[in-house]
Amino acid sequence: MKTKTILASCYAINPYKGSENGMGWNFVYQIARYNKVIAITRENNKKMIDQYMDQNQDVVYNNITFLYFDLPYWMRFWKKGGRGAMLYYYLWQKSIVPFIKKQDLHFDIAHNVNFHNDWTPSSLWKLNKPMVWGPIGHHPEIPEHYLNPYPLKYLVQDRVTWFIKNCFWELSFSLQKTKSKSVHILGMNSGVATALKICTEPFSILPSVATEDNFSGNISIKHGFNIISVGRFVPLKGFDLTLLSYANFIDSLPIEDRIKCKLTLVGTGPEKEFYKIIIARNHIEPYVEIIEWIDRTELMKRYEQSSVFLFPSHEGAGMVVAEALSFGLPVICLNNEGPGEFINSKCGFAVTQATYNETILELKEALTTLYFDKNLLHKMSLNARKHYLDKFTWDSRGDYLKTIYNTL
Repeated sequence: MKTKTILASCYAINPYKGSENGMGWNFVYQIARYNKVIAITRENNKKMIDQYMDQNQDVVYNNITFLYFDLPYWMRFWKKGGRGAMLYYYLWQKSIVPFIKKQDLHFDIAHNVNFHNDWTPSSLWKLNKPMVWGPIGHHPEIPEHYLNPYPLKYLVQDRVTWFIKNCFWELSFSLQKTKSKSVHILGMNSGVATALKICTEPFSILPSVATEDNFSGNISIKHGFNIISVGRFVPLKGFDLTLLSYANFIDSLPIEDRIKCKLTLVGTGPEKEFYKIIIARNHIEPYVEIIEWIDRTELMKRYEQSSVFLFPSHEGAGMVVAEALSFGLPVICLNNEGPGEFINSKCGFAVTQATYNETILELKEALTTLYFDKNLLHKMSLNARKHYLDKFTWDSRGDYLKTIYNTL
């Protein structure tokens, strides 16, 4: 196949970070493995990109051209960190079209890569080239009973956000235009097709979730039973379910078995004190460790020392799921449009979203099963590692994008 030139819109890129920034960098790199790529990103990303490319020489960089664009200060002075990010992205996305046209660039395909979801329009179709959109994210509505333990503001925020999303899905001309003009839509999960009512448009599921391979050991039966969970301490991540199911699990064990178990929570956030209260009320302080911040290298060591990844998150993504799988950790999560779609029954447990107490009980039963059945734990660990190698390496993302581009 002839090499093509892909113009990629990547609002967030930082090769030193994870999540959306890391995804932006890795997708640009993966596109460049097979094709030329012109990546449009924000000016504040230039320093880190230049530094990383200087420190990590790679022939693939020969296929990458970065162009940097931002709105003038008077149009963005109000944006502070994450505050106003979605509004600014919307304005930035519309403004890069005239910027690109002024550069007199020659490219074959436009690809709106990151920092968007299934309710934010793209403007790249105005460039009159075949446009690939995605992978676009979709966060499902959080069932009300999972928010009941938290302050009312979280339920209000979630429902207001859901109302705004529905307004875009039903009323936004720009969003409908983006959908109709896309020659291929990549969705992070199945919820994208439902929300956008995609029936005939070319659509496929490609989670942006992936990770580099930091595991160099062998899958072996570990001493003790270490459970790990990673994320921000906010209701979206479901750490209340994590702690309560773990408390039930510990309470069901004989005293001599309890000392073999430990739950490590890596993260911090506004609900940290609430989670400390749950820990104290259930008398599980000796069996729980909270680490607010950890160097990424140290985090990888923690994964390697763990037996299970417990992650009952309500989100539609979860980069940490891919990280856990890469270390051969069976994943216990909710059967939802996010992590529940990233695993299968051979490498983890996707627990039914039933009542609050039923969910806690099912999560606890999954922990109990893996604790007492060491053969199943080992088998699931091997399958978790295999599932990662099959589905969640960055190279697999690049191979898939190559296939998509070649069909256009």
